[in-house]
Amino acid sequence: MKVSTISIDLAKNVFQLMGFTEANKGVFNKRLNRAQLKHFMQMQPPCRVVMEACYSSHYWGRLFESIGHTVHLIPAQHVTPFVRGNKNDSNDTLAIFEASRRPFIRFVPIKTQTQQETLMLHRLRERLLKTRTAVTNQLRGLLADIGLVFPLGIPAFNESMQALSLDTTLSVSVQWLVNDVYQEFKTLNLRIKAIEKQLKTDIEANSLGQILLSIPGIGYLNASAFIASIGSGQAFTSARDFAVWLGITPKQFASGNKSVMGGISKRGDQYLRKQLIHGARAIIVHARKKHDALSVWITQLSARKPFNCTAVATAHKLARIMWTLLQKQCHYTPQPVKVIT
Repeated sequence: MKVSTISIDLAKNVFQLMGFTEANKGVFNKRLNRAQLKHFMQMQPPCRVVMEACYSSHYWGRLFESIGHTVHLIPAQHVTPFVRGNKNDSNDTLAIFEASRRPFIRFVPIKTQTQQETLMLHRLRERLLKTRTAVTNQLRGLLADIGLVFPLGIPAFNESMQALSLDTTLSVSVQWLVNDVYQEFKTLNLRIKAIEKQLKTDIEANSLGQILLSIPGIGYLNASAFIASIGSGQAFTSARDFAVWLGITPKQFASGNKSVMGGISKRGDQYLRKQLIHGARAIIVHARKKHDALSVWITQLSARKPFNCTAVATAHKLARIMWTLLQKQCHYTPQPVKVIT
């Protein structure tokens, strides 16, 4: 019997495979290691391969596509409802196949290696930022116990450390502590700046990145993260779908004739949502000084709503602008305010 679909449950070393015909009849159920999986897939005629969009799925997707297969990655949350019986690799593989047959499943585009490398830099930068914050908070707490308190913020911390490192009135132990932590702080700063420099260089050479950089509130960090995550936005059918995926649209509670809209859903990628809202906050601060349509809309909204509500609404509008411009392949141009006569 000819296999039309191969469903694979990914893991680190052991993989479960199930083959199905066009009539959804099972042909094989195998358990293979990494080397066996590569060899087995090379021996199979081109067919449809379905996997859960999880750990290492993009690597395997690129590999199988290079062999000639058609690969579909399914979001993990859409696979879970189809798991029947006990939790094991065979049932998970069957659930992946069943989910792939649903008519309205939206598959995850396979990321290129360049996209994954960019996201690796973003994750490393986030970890270094958290470490730097932990370092400064710990030293602040330790020095507060001996009466040394200084203002909040990284610039204030840097200035205070420079002054304390030269303070001869401190004990030998405290001087050593300050100098040691200050060296760690400077090393973290250098590593963060090196990553940011690399991200900036990469996105400035990217045509899609140039489109996003033309949008207010979208700097090189935001542009880099979004291009690495969504490419040209080809996975979304509309700007609204993209905003929903980001989790910046209201949650809906509806039954019968009653419909209640709540706070934002916070679905999707938390890092992208956070970065976009930070960019929106930057726009709000300067919006009152400008007179284009977007700035006027933000100013009018901020007069009626709290700052955070305005920031989320602005992030929502930025997301729609991003998707639209990526689809049209054109740069952002500030629009004049429409005068109603």
